[in-house]
Amino acid sequence: MTWIERISAALTSDWSAAVEDERDFGVKEHRAAAVLIPITNRPRPGVILTQRPDWLRSHAGQVAFPGGKIDDGDSGAISAALREAHEELSIDPSDVTILGVADTYFSGSGYRIEPVVGVIPPDLNLIPNPDEVEDWFEVPLSFLLDPASAVKKTAEWNGRQRTYYDMQWGERRIWGVTAGIIANLARRLS
Repeated sequence: MTWIERISAALTSDWSAAVEDERDFGVKEHRAAAVLIPITNRPRPGVILTQRPDWLRSHAGQVAFPGGKIDDGDSGAISAALREAHEELSIDPSDVTILGVADTYFSGSGYRIEPVVGVIPPDLNLIPNPDEVEDWFEVPLSFLLDPASAVKKTAEWNGRQRTYYDMQWGERRIWGVTAGIIANLARRLS
């Protein structure tokens, strides 16, 4: 079974493990959002992640998947994830082969995030939109899916103890929602 077939099968299978997210943070309503998990089609695939600019009002400087709110003009999570990936990195929707949608992630900041998993050709000419993306980078899929890469940490946030995942890839820190989505996907694939 190829890695693409393995991921596709895992995304369409019934999965009984509990999804870990931030739904218990007291947020009553969650706005619909979607992200694209763009996996490069290589013998050793990688995942494209973005670094948000430090000057942004929310989630400044954080590592993220391309994505955002589901707009009224979107036909759903896949449409929104493809639109956002095009806006943020110039990934043409026709270059993405959708494998499926991973487990919904409820964030403590009030979003219900649908992670759309897609395969993109290797070495696309990615052009970051400077209004949303400071930089982008590729992390080996094998590193992200290795349970040892995700360290569970605890910190106080808004007066409450928060448990979150933290991953260190070279100089890049992948944590919070992004690392949580990755950890859920890794559990689903194990």
